[in-house]
Amino acid sequence: MRRVSVLGATGSIGQNTLDLIARRPGDFQVVALTGGHNVENLAEQARRFGAEIAVTAHESRYGALKAALAGSGIEVAAGAGALTEAAARPADWVMSAIVGAAGLAPGLAALGQGATLALANKESLVTAGALIKAEARRHADKGARILPVDSEHSAVFQALTGEDMAAVERIVITASGGAFRDWPLEKLAEATLEQALTHPNWEMGARITIDSASMFNKALEVIETKEFFEVDPEQIEVLIHPQSLVHALVGFRDGALMAHLGAPDMRHAIGYALNWPERAELPVERLDLAAIGGLEFRPPDEARYPALRLAREVMEAGGLAGAVFNAAKEAALDAFMGREIGFLDMARVVEEVLARGVPGLDGATMTLDKVAAADQMGRRAAREIIEAGR
Repeated sequence: MRRVSVLGATGSIGQNTLDLIARRPGDFQVVALTGGHNVENLAEQARRFGAEIAVTAHESRYGALKAALAGSGIEVAAGAGALTEAAARPADWVMSAIVGAAGLAPGLAALGQGATLALANKESLVTAGALIKAEARRHADKGARILPVDSEHSAVFQALTGEDMAAVERIVITASGGAFRDWPLEKLAEATLEQALTHPNWEMGARITIDSASMFNKALEVIETKEFFEVDPEQIEVLIHPQSLVHALVGFRDGALMAHLGAPDMRHAIGYALNWPERAELPVERLDLAAIGGLEFRPPDEARYPALRLAREVMEAGGLAGAVFNAAKEAALDAFMGREIGFLDMARVVEEVLARGVPGLDGATMTLDKVAAADQMGRRAAREIIEAGR
């Protein structure tokens, strides 16, 4: 029986992970479940799966979680430190589905105890790719490894099985284009929060759905591709693919393209990571290609999606630029969700933050403290720009 933990258990990735675990109760023992404000759901899942510990990221929700688990014998904790301690509990496999930079320290802790880290938290590689990969190498003798869970990176990982990276010419990741892919460019300035929250293909959380509409999610995935597969930025391409059936393609030096197709269901990528190196039966739709009939692809318009250009600037800058980029993006997203700024203002804010550089941190050897400092710097700069524009 494999010991597993799910960090971010109340979000869409966490819920899909638990759905797969529930289908094979004899194969998994749940160690830790963590969540955010939704402590009712967290407590329900902790009881259902017999978790050893349940942790909320918000100390203000500790009392509610404690009350919800009274008499269950399940440990209860709260706060950022408790998340990291939960991730450090001995487990064979840990799902990292915490949203944002908050997922970095728990991910490092999971690798430190020798777990397989199923990485849905793309921000870990964006903000501190060198750091988290070094931690995986440091504890490889204990079994530590990173497996991708983003659908695109899982697709690339699968397409590369048995292949020589030296033969890879390019990696193509696809994007649905989000809620506004067919809007006239001049109308985007009027896009509302409610409109941005409607994704044409995927069922996801609010933040990632908005990031999909702005393509900031894909921008993060471009950087993640560079970090995870250690390819040059020039080898990474993005294609708009409205059907979301081809998740990624790998092009080889002989001209061949290896594509990964599947229904837009995150249980495919989660299940692959959960069962790796084996494949197990998954409750996902089987594609009927004859019924689908055709697949559409088109290049992204960087005037519509400036986030993609900013991602390439971040990769060129290197160092801690990814941490600043992600922090500014998260602060801008918060401001849009709080109706402080417009949809197009998110990219403007991030670009202005990046233009300021990373004073005092450029070229610094990457450590968790320095990543945290760059993160705070990016958030602070973004808030200054947002406030100045009000």
